[in-house]
Amino acid sequence: MEPTERRVTVTGPPRRTLPRARLRSRGRYPHASGYYRPRTEIDELTTLGHTYVRSLMRTQLRAALTGFSVLVLLVGPLPLVFAAAPDARRLAWAVLGFCLYAPLILLGRWYVRRAERNERDFVRLVEDR
Repeated sequence: MEPTERRVTVTGPPRRTLPRARLRSRGRYPHASGYYRPRTEIDELTTLGHTYVRSLMRTQLRAALTGFSVLVLLVGPLPLVFAAAPDARRLAWAVLGFCLYAPLILLGRWYVRRAERNERDFVRLVEDR
């Protein structure tokens, strides 16, 4: 009687590769055949794609910091105004209710429009339009 060979399972870390059809159609490098789109760079997480996403994040951060600084300039001095006139309760309500509310609404609208414009510009860049 012959001894039977024991089955061995070989395992390893999973390999991250593109499907064969995609490799054949574009070649190993997507730019080599003249086919280039920023969306491909972003999808494949290349250095250039990372740079595109970082540029969007930088513009969004710049808009957020601008809005925050305007907010600090609007709200920051209020404790000083209220401390200068401790007996003027009506002044406090007028400043908080009327003088501050409209600029906050305008600041919010500006920020939303700016963020949407940044995203629209980014999509236009990525879609090659």
